[in-house]
Amino acid sequence: MRRAFRALMAAMLGAIFLAMTVPVPASAEPLYPWPDPDPFYLAPADLAAIQPGDVVRTRRIDTWMYANSDGWQIAFRSTNSAGNPILAVTTVLLPRGVANPPLVSYQAIVNSLGTKCAPSRALFNLEMQESPGMYLGLQRGWAVSVPDHLGPTGAYGAAKLGGMITLDSIRAVQRVSELGLTNSPVALAGYSGGGMASAWAAALAPTYAPELKLAAVVQGGIPADLEQMAEGLGFNPHPGFGLAFAAAVGLEREYPERLPVSSQLNETGLWLREWMSNECRRFLLFHGAFRNAGQLAASTSLMASSTARQVLRENSLRYFEGVPTAPVYMWHGTLDGLTPFDSVAEVARRYCSAGANLTFVPYEISEHMTTAVVGFPDAYEFIAARFRGEPAPTRC
Repeated sequence: MRRAFRALMAAMLGAIFLAMTVPVPASAEPLYPWPDPDPFYLAPADLAAIQPGDVVRTRRIDTWMYANSDGWQIAFRSTNSAGNPILAVTTVLLPRGVANPPLVSYQAIVNSLGTKCAPSRALFNLEMQESPGMYLGLQRGWAVSVPDHLGPTGAYGAAKLGGMITLDSIRAVQRVSELGLTNSPVALAGYSGGGMASAWAAALAPTYAPELKLAAVVQGGIPADLEQMAEGLGFNPHPGFGLAFAAAVGLEREYPERLPVSSQLNETGLWLREWMSNECRRFLLFHGAFRNAGQLAASTSLMASSTARQVLRENSLRYFEGVPTAPVYMWHGTLDGLTPFDSVAEVARRYCSAGANLTFVPYEISEHMTTAVVGFPDAYEFIAARFRGEPAPTRC
């Protein structure tokens, strides 16, 4: 897992910096995923006329995988990293027999490029590994909302985008009166990529959605500094290379003018990009195994673009000045080889210095996902206490 993540960051940065530092051959436009054929996901022509979080359409869904629950999906207006309107979707699971339950927005780990891999699909097609975890909230009598936080283009790697979609999904859920969640207390939860979306939502909330009153945010294993993770990484073939290449493709989708990755791929790279552009985690890993950036790029000039570094910093929590006003529970492995601890610790220190209500819990654990398993029980108890109205502790 650790080597796979290093390969991911190395290849992603290799493709990005390559695109910004060598002459451009015959142009290749960014390749976006196939649109979902379901018209529920189709953006209306007048999307720009409504506000972020406004509901476009809703529908009831069959929640056969999640016993004793009722399901809804909500399409709503959100915003991408360039400030343009986009249509986003969230899936809501309601516990049966519970009136006006509290709401947890759960940001899932989505290591994918295809629309079929988004949580609104993956919750029901066995693609999302975290699907059983939805029961943790439902069994407590909480409603659970799971947004498609990579957006309609599958912009894997775009952290700020995930924060905005998450906040707009909460706005939308509260505006659907049939759900009975208009006045419910709200919490955010997520780990790794989902923790990154949750952390960005918490930090953006005071300025992007100041009307939202978040009762709690629990966020773990956060990739807080993409630039730091990229520096010093090698470019050797690795079984996890497929996710690396997917991250480069995903970031190009969100920043097509600033990160023209596709224009720097050779024929093999363009073929692999097309082969992977609509697929999910397992496919990406299998077909990208033991490849490397040198096989796919027209040049190996790397790590020289200030524009690329700026984009990475724009998506790194370490460099975002916003501070959450909601109570935050943040946990991280001190020996985590996937997501460096020091960048997360620096974020924690800055939050504490600014007076944030933060509980920061380090674990002396090196394996990334083990820290998730160890940390989530206390994180969920943190949410439960806030839902009960207990004051949040500060543990800096």
